Amino acid sequence: MAHQARKRFGQNFLHDHNIINNIIASAMIQSGQHWVEIGAGQGALTEPLLKKVTHLDVVELDRDLVTWLEYKFATQTNLKIHSADALRFDFAALAPEGEKLHIIGNLPYNISTPLMFHLLETTDCVADMIFMLQKEVVNRICAMPNGKSYGRLSVMMQYYCATEWLFDVPPESFNPVPQVMSAMVRLVPYSKPPVEVDDVQTLSKLVTEAFSQRRKTLRNSLKKSLSETEITELGIDANLRAENISLSDFALLANALSRKPINVE
Repeated sequence: MAHQARKRFGQNFLHDHNIINNIIASAMIQSGQHWVEIGAGQGALTEPLLKKVTHLDVVELDRDLVTWLEYKFATQTNLKIHSADALRFDFAALAPEGEKLHIIGNLPYNISTPLMFHLLETTDCVADMIFMLQKEVVNRICAMPNGKSYGRLSVMMQYYCATEWLFDVPPESFNPVPQVMSAMVRLVPYSKPPVEVDDVQTLSKLVTEAFSQRRKTLRNSLKKSLSETEITELGIDANLRAENISLSDFALLANALSRKPINVE
């Protein structure tokens, strides 16, 4: 089927068989696992996945591709195709109680970050996630403090998941050829987060606030939430910038904010 890639869906179709084989190998598929593919496209990953998995659900937004996938894989009894927007899809509904999903996909660059945060809402039923993303995004996800790539995405993803860069994917592996390098990343949700946080929403708010003006010190970027004294009492240098602060220190800051008495005028 000749399908014109659609910019509004961020479509870049993978066709490099070496990369496809590397992805399947990196997935470390085991018997009996339930896999979910986001954005099946023209089935480049779907076909080899079906040869290995017991149960595969595919979530695809493009209705033309859904029709084509239904035709191509009509005889596959271990496949269910969902014509849906992954950003609004209820992934938890795919997992019976006690079952863990393994999620894989070549995510459209224009929705990758909000989609990952949507998936993090259902980490109780997710064993792991293996995604193709823009390399810059993978760098940010896996970044450590004191680097330019380290930011809100690094802190929040590392609160929820163990992160692992797998390998880079060159532009010529796709059609049409994107303008950027891609990379594969593995995200494994923690059963228990690596730091104790009273309220995750407070952590997210504070991290966003700290990184909203990266060049400012914590004294200035967090002044609406915490005073310099409150910061230093936690053993954190208020003259540091957000990019210098570890996840554990952000947890201390967030908990201090959560526990602050509410001033009633």
